[in-house]
Amino acid sequence: MTAAAYRRFRLGPVSLRFHARRAALCIALTLLLIALAFAALVTGSGDAGLADALAFLTRPAETGHSIVGDIRAPRIAMALACGAMLGLSGAALQTLTRNGLADPGLLGVREGASLAVITLMLSSPSAPLLLRPLAGMAGGLIVALIAMVIARSLSRLRFILVGIGLSWFLSAVISMILVTADIDSVQAAMVWMAGSLSGTQPGMLPPAFACLFVGSSLLVLTMRSAEVSLLGETAAIGLGMRVVRFRMAAIAASVLMTAAAASCAGSLGFVGLLAPHLTRFLVGGGQAALLAGSAILGAGLVLLADTIGRTLFAPVQIPAGIVLSVLGVVLLCMLLWQRRNQI
Repeated sequence: MTAAAYRRFRLGPVSLRFHARRAALCIALTLLLIALAFAALVTGSGDAGLADALAFLTRPAETGHSIVGDIRAPRIAMALACGAMLGLSGAALQTLTRNGLADPGLLGVREGASLAVITLMLSSPSAPLLLRPLAGMAGGLIVALIAMVIARSLSRLRFILVGIGLSWFLSAVISMILVTADIDSVQAAMVWMAGSLSGTQPGMLPPAFACLFVGSSLLVLTMRSAEVSLLGETAAIGLGMRVVRFRMAAIAASVLMTAAAASCAGSLGFVGLLAPHLTRFLVGGGQAALLAGSAILGAGLVLLADTIGRTLFAPVQIPAGIVLSVLGVVLLCMLLWQRRNQI
């Protein structure tokens, strides 16, 4: 790529170098995401429409309790946060492992978070919804620590194999709990496990966006190290890169965001796998473009799936995770067809 394709933005002592075409594509994707969010805000099974959405956006303090402000807006915000977290986690893990098949469920974090939330739901059905993200993040972090202790290193193959083993084991534990639990309690847990955003409450948004901010900040700070790591461990060490520190930061960010997304919205498959590949296909570029595009496209995938699920057969709602499975298969087949000569 020629140097003429890059531009430099200066603001006092801060200088930012960016690729003009890729930046324009990311801006276009962001505008498309905003349009999708507005369309989701005005559609639904309730009576609220365009006028109510505009009133909420322009005069939120005057609208009081409404379908738009109390139900749709928090749900849309949660879909955006969870999708962005899963997209970023997938991009980070694919770079870390140099494996295009890596996704946020690779290390058993998603299953650990799910097990913690399901245990909370079955043991304390009346517990506040705000406790679910906290329990899920604790469960995901514990599983990640167990994987590190068992693997005794962060080397790609050993750590990934341990994570896959823990993932299957925890899936079996979750299935055993659901089979033996009371049928009335299991129904709510099964809906949540399918990847439902219907239980989103405004109080759950601050923890989710805090995890998104912390995780994305860690990945942005390690972007240059991520670029170097793609050359291989030997070359990275030879160039003076602190490999262990980079791996710890990338894994910590991925674990935090995956656990937060799983605990807030249940199992949302394909997002972490597809968003980075869609970004490479549509945007291209290095780590900066990969992270930005993965966050935008991940958020868009979850929001689109949730909007389809709650409007297509309204008033019956289909969990976003089920819609994502269908969309994911279609998009994956399209990507495979586009790159059929490269595989």
